[in-house]
Amino acid sequence: MKKLTTIFLGAVLAMTLQGCATSDWYHLPSLEFDQVDYGYATQKVKVRNIEVAYIDQGEGDDVLLLIHGLGTNAKGWTANIPAWSKDHRVIAVDLPGYGKSDKGYYEYSLSFYAQVLSEMLDELKIDKAVWAGHSMGGQIAMVAALNHPEKVEKLVLVSPAGFELFKEGEGAWMTGAMTPEFIEKTTIRNIDVNLRSNFHDTPKEAEFMVTDRIQIRGASDFGNYCYAVSRNVDAMIEEPVWERLGEITQPALVLFGENDRLIPNRFLHGGWTRDVAEGGAARMPNAKLVMIPECGHFVQFEQSERASAEVLEFLGDS
Repeated sequence: MKKLTTIFLGAVLAMTLQGCATSDWYHLPSLEFDQVDYGYATQKVKVRNIEVAYIDQGEGDDVLLLIHGLGTNAKGWTANIPAWSKDHRVIAVDLPGYGKSDKGYYEYSLSFYAQVLSEMLDELKIDKAVWAGHSMGGQIAMVAALNHPEKVEKLVLVSPAGFELFKEGEGAWMTGAMTPEFIEKTTIRNIDVNLRSNFHDTPKEAEFMVTDRIQIRGASDFGNYCYAVSRNVDAMIEEPVWERLGEITQPALVLFGENDRLIPNRFLHGGWTRDVAEGGAARMPNAKLVMIPECGHFVQFEQSERASAEVLEFLGDS
C-alpha cells in the first residue's frame, strides 16, 4: 500500500480523552487574532499578496527561521527566543492561515509554505537561514530543503512530522476526520485535552495555549483558520518526505521527547517514539538525533532550556 506520513492529531485525540477545563475559561472574552499578546512585537511582510506576520529578534548574519506546527503559531517559540536571539537573528513566523498572518482559500500545501517562506527571506534580504520546524513545521522545513536547498543552511527538526509511516486507509481516515466543521466545534474541554496531549507533564506556563485558542473562537476569520488547519492535515498526507529523506544533505538536528504522545499515533498502530525518531534520522546523511527524557511532543516548550542549549551547540558546529 501507498506509504503516508504522520500528522498532528490533537483534535482527533479530543474525541476519546477527558479534559480538565476550568470554569474561568468559559467566561473569557473573544479576541481577534491580531489582539493576541505574543509577548513580542510582530511585524508583517507582503509575500504574493499575503501579509505574513513574524517576530524578529536579535541581530547577526546567522538567521534562525522558526516554523510552528499544526494549529499553533509563532508564540510557541517564545520560551526559546531569548536564548537564541543573543547571538543570532531569530525570525518566528505565523504561517499563512495562522496567527496574525492573512487567512484565505490558499493552496496550503507544504510546497506552498516552503515557497512562501523562501520568498519571505528574499523580501527580508536574507540569502539563507537555519530552518527550524516543530511537528508540521518540521515537515515544511524538510520540503524546503528538498525544493529550495539554496535557502536552507541547516535544519532543526523538533518532533517532526514526516518520520512516521501510515497505511493508505489510515491516512484517509485522518483526512476525513479533520474537517473544518469538526475543528470549529471543538469544545473548551477538548481544547484543554489537545493541549495536554502535547506534553509529558503540562507546564503551568503553557496555559496560554488553551486560553488563546478559546478566545480566538470568536474572531471574525476563525472559520478561515479552521479551513487552513483542515487543509494542512491533507497537505501532510499528500506530500510525504520519507522516501526522499536521503536527499536532504544539509546538517540536521532532530529533537524528540521520549514521552511523545502524538508520534507515533497510538490509536492507529502504536509503537515507540524512539523507533520512529531513529528510523527517520538514520535515512538522513547528516542528521544528529537527540532524545530528551521526561518530555512530550512540544519539546521546545516543555524542556526549553535543554532544547535551546542543544540548538545553540548545533549552530556552533562547523
